[in-house]
Parts: sequence; C-alpha cells; structure tokens
Amino acid sequence: MSSLLKYIVKNDAMKTDPKEIYGWRVYLLACSACFGAMSFGWDSGVIGGVINLESFIQAYGLGSKDDVATANLQGNIVSVLQAGCFVGALAAFPLTDAYGRKYMLMLAACFTLAGVAMQAAASGHLEPMYIGRFISGLGVGASSVINPIYVTENAPRAIRGLLTGLYQLFIVTGGMIAFWGNFAVSIHLRGPKQYIVPLSIQGLPALLLFFLMALCNESPRYLARKDRWEEAKAVLIRIRNLPPDHPYLQEEFQEIADQLEHERRLIGDANFWSLQREMWTIATNRKRAILSITLMICQQMTGTNAINTYAPQIFKNLGVTGTSNSLLSTGVYGIVKVVSCSIFLLFMADSLGRRRSLLVSSVGQAFCMFYIGLYVRISPPVDGEPVPGAGYFALVCIFVFAAFFQFGWGPACWILVSEIPAARLRPMNVALGAATQWLFNFVVARAVPNMLATVGAHGYGTYLIFGSFCVCMFFFVWFFIPETKGVSLEQMDKLFGVADEQRMGAVTEGGKRDVSKIEVEEHSNRSDNRSV
Repeated sequence: MSSLLKYIVKNDAMKTDPKEIYGWRVYLLACSACFGAMSFGWDSGVIGGVINLESFIQAYGLGSKDDVATANLQGNIVSVLQAGCFVGALAAFPLTDAYGRKYMLMLAACFTLAGVAMQAAASGHLEPMYIGRFISGLGVGASSVINPIYVTENAPRAIRGLLTGLYQLFIVTGGMIAFWGNFAVSIHLRGPKQYIVPLSIQGLPALLLFFLMALCNESPRYLARKDRWEEAKAVLIRIRNLPPDHPYLQEEFQEIADQLEHERRLIGDANFWSLQREMWTIATNRKRAILSITLMICQQMTGTNAINTYAPQIFKNLGVTGTSNSLLSTGVYGIVKVVSCSIFLLFMADSLGRRRSLLVSSVGQAFCMFYIGLYVRISPPVDGEPVPGAGYFALVCIFVFAAFFQFGWGPACWILVSEIPAARLRPMNVALGAATQWLFNFVVARAVPNMLATVGAHGYGTYLIFGSFCVCMFFFVWFFIPETKGVSLEQMDKLFGVADEQRMGAVTEGGKRDVSKIEVEEHSNRSDNRSV
C-alpha cells in the first residue's frame, strides 16, 4: 500500500515518514466512521426521489409540482432533516469532548436509526414524517462533527487529506446508491411500498456505523487530552504499526504532548465560555474560526445540495421527460460524483493541495451554473418537443458541475475545517463549521423549490445566483486560504502566525516546570516497560 501511495500522494511527509504507518487499521478506522456521512448522502438522495414518486404524492397529498403550496410542502419535508442536523451539530461539541469520539458516533447512529423507523412508518401522516426526519437529523448532524475529528486525529499527516476526504466520498456514495434505489423502485414497485422501501433501507449506513465503531479504538489525541497517556500511546502504537521506541512514534507522541501543554498554559482548565474567549479573543484562533464558518457557507452557496436533493425536478426543468427518466439521469449524476470525488482524494487532496483544488473548483462550477441559467432563460425546453443541442450541453453541465464540486468544495472544506484549529479548539471549531453548513443547507433546501417555481421561467435565476456565489468564492480562496497539505496538526499554529517563541513563552508565572512533559515521559516509560 505504501509503495502505491508514493506514486499517488506527492508531499514531503510521504517521502520521509515510515511506510509501516499506512497499514490497514487506519483505513478501517476512517471508513467505519464515515458511514455517518453516508447516512446524510443516502437520505438526501432518497428524499429527493421519493417526493417525486406518484405513490408518495398521493399518500401525502402533494399537488402539482408547479404549485407554490406544493413547493412549500416539499421544502418542509426535505429541510426538517437539516434543522435536526443543525441542533445535532451544536450538541455534538460538548458531548464528544465529555464522552469521546467513538461512543458519541455510536449514539448518533442510534438517533439516525430511530428517525428512519419513524419515517418508514409514517404511512401518509406528515407529523411522524417531520419528527422522524428531525430525529434522524440529530444523529446525522452529530456525526458530521465527530466523524472528521475522529478521522483527522487518527490519520497519518501525509494522507490526512485523503482519509478526512473520505467523508465526502461516503456522502456521494450514499447518494448514488439512493439515486439508483429510487430508479429501481419507480420501475419495479407500486403502491405504498414504492416509497416505504427506500425510506427504510436508508438506515443501513447507521447500522454499519454502530457495529463497526464498536470494534474501533478511541482517538489517541482525545485520550491524551483526558490525561490517559498509557492508553493514548497504546492506541498510537497499534494504528501506526510501529514499535514503542520508533523515532517517528516518539516524535508524534511528543508533538501531541507539547501542543496540549502549550494550550493548557495559554488558557488553563477550560470550560465552554473560556474556550469561547480563547477562540474569539486570540487573533490566530479567531481567524481560523471565521475561515471555517465562511468555507462552510461557501460550500452550500455553490448550489450543490440543491441539485443533490432536487435533481429529478431539475432534470425535468431541463427537458428530461418522465419520472423514471429523470431518476435515471439522477443515478448517472450520482456515479459522476463518486468517480470525481475518488479522483480528487487519490490524486489531488494531498498532491495538488486544498487551495488550488478550491480555486479550480470555483471556476468550473461558476461556468456550469451560468451556462445552465442562460440556457433556461434564452431557449427553455418546450413540453413535447425534443431537447435541442444546447439543452443536452446544459444537461452535461450538471454532470460537469458535480465533478468540479468533488474536485474541491466538497471534500476540501471538511479537510480544512477539521485540520486547521488548535487541538483543544478542534471539536468546537468543527461543530461551528458543521452547524453553519447545516444552517445554510437548511436555507438552501427550504428555498430552492420556491426559487425554481418563482425566480424566472423554469427557475433560471436560481442558477445565476449560485454561479455568482461561485465567482465570489474564487476571490475568497485566493486572498484568505493557505495551503495545508503535508502539514502536521501540531504545526498548524505556526502556519497561522503563532511563532515558536510565543508557543514556548506561554509559561505560567514563577518559571513553573514542564509538568506535562515529565508526566508524559513517566507514562511512556511505564508503557515501554509493560510492552504495550
């Protein structure tokens, strides 16, 4: 595996770090945690297709797809999940700090499963559908915070971008499976089971998340923060596949200890409000928090989740006729997303880098959105007539847009938000970024049906608005986002302007001894003597 990675990943860390650290355990940990991400992708794909099935429309009393009241009802059904995700993301920060990454991911899976069960059993009643989607959202939102933290804290630095970016790959894989599931039930099933089956099987990723996380270890950096140094070192030895006295392992372990000691000297024993003060009153932390929030706003303002969720309706607006045909086009869209995301993670995340990927992605997405908007405005499709050549190119632009999103704004945002903050602020920073993402995801999911119905003929203004946002995002990245590929988590402070002198000089009064280092050494020696 390490020899293959050296051909794919091009950064300094890959050249110098030992090959043993790229063993199977670290990939299993990342993939296990990322089933939480698959739950969101699967749900978005399922609900976008289900609300267009005739059986669901009849059961839940939806009217014409061009009716504003129907657009409002569709928006409510879809967006209540994002509302739950927003609450779950905010709640995840204190809980994952108190109880750990592993067990909170398992609890999130339980919430998702409970919500899925209520959705499947709603039987045409809106109240249990709303409640079920909100409860599912609590689990999905919590997973969106904990998952990137857990993967980042376990991943070797050289492939941290690849492994953290698996979050996005699992989202699009879940969406692809859901798209094709919707297409299958539209052909082979009739009656209520046509929508009950896809609503039920969307619980599969949460089930896998629960059982696979039960087999995984806790994050070594979380254990270190809780002063469980022997456990932290034992976990690090196991996932790095190195002997306890290996220089790389000792260096990484000492970096963890140094970073934690620096933060404790800077702020002491922290509570929620002291962490808020640390985040917003210290310039480098404030900068990273604002960048994380802005990145997540930008990710949603690309319009990607509008297309993900309402793809069948958008394909119909571009001239694809028939429910099954629009669902087929959506399935192909899902395949494009999975393939392009895989290409990004393998060849771009840790080689081309985060910054350049975002710049390229912004340009490509802006072009696609502007073309689609202008096509729908100037030469809209006409019912009963074949799609013109310009229309086919507009359809191609939907797929190209998906590819460009996966080359940058999809996975790169989650990578950056989880890797740039200081260790003690990482859960809060990721929670803040994830909550922002879900808030604007909610706004987009709630607004898009109305925009497609009211912002110009065939909703052409919707695409022009998203295209304009993509242009603005290019300049935001150009001026404000640094490159982080190959930089260890403990070196992010230096990247964001904290000098070594400041780090080493953050000493408590009276020239107090470095108690933490002594404690680490004592625990390390004990661990070595016991041959952990």
